[in-house]
Amino acid sequence: MNYQWYPGHMTKAKRMMQENIKLIDLVIELVDARIPMSSRNPDIDELAKGKSRIILLNKSDLADASYNDKWTDYFKEKGFHVLLINSKTGAGIKSIQGLVQEACKEKIERDRKRGIINRPVRAMVVGIPNVGKSTFINSFAGRACAKTGNKPGVTKGKQWIRLNKGLELLDTPGILWPRFEHQQVGERLAMIGSINDEILHMDELALATINYIAKQYPDLLQKRYNIESIQDGYDALKKIAKSRGCFLKGEELDLLRASHLVMEDFRSGKIGRITLECPEDWQ
Repeated sequence: MNYQWYPGHMTKAKRMMQENIKLIDLVIELVDARIPMSSRNPDIDELAKGKSRIILLNKSDLADASYNDKWTDYFKEKGFHVLLINSKTGAGIKSIQGLVQEACKEKIERDRKRGIINRPVRAMVVGIPNVGKSTFINSFAGRACAKTGNKPGVTKGKQWIRLNKGLELLDTPGILWPRFEHQQVGERLAMIGSINDEILHMDELALATINYIAKQYPDLLQKRYNIESIQDGYDALKKIAKSRGCFLKGEELDLLRASHLVMEDFRSGKIGRITLECPEDWQ
């Protein structure tokens, strides 16, 4: 399956971000902790050149804890300020204000020397679709400021949000990039729900997801679906369909229904904490 999704509003959103970057002191980039590199839009580094940078590894509760630490170290070595967060529960959110001050200390010091006191840091919040930007902003602000949804493309335009006297956020729509260099990147984005499901073949996607989990985390599959001795992804999908009562007429298995079930379980963390890529893949 060819993974690609770049609807027209993303071109407009990227243009808007380019126009507003001159107003920005800091770029806060949210990535999905399960695929920290595949969920980074490569255009952001060029857009944010010369700006202070923070990377927030969101949905860290869904990712393998041992890899969370490895990815934190990886990005710190690249010169980013990094934090593990969970926007839904608020884990890590209280540490962000201090991280903003640390990332922008040179800017704050320059302002102080010029006699400019208490000018708020202006931060642009960026990330791919469905990475949790709006949920993060609402959690950070302690109130509903941004629309949220469990599908990509909820945020359509920009929105300035004043969090406190020291920080203003510019919420931006989630944008992908026109062409993925590697189809594996597109596949991983589809797995976590950052590509519109309506254009995907869910059975193929479920098979790819099962194959990865069966190889890296076999115990999780067996425990979740009460299945044993997995031969391959197709064999596992059939056993999952049977275990979960996914049937068409008679004894015919409903593999499409089972595929949707697997993807929903993976995305919500019901199968377990799973990371789909490691830093060594990107050295």
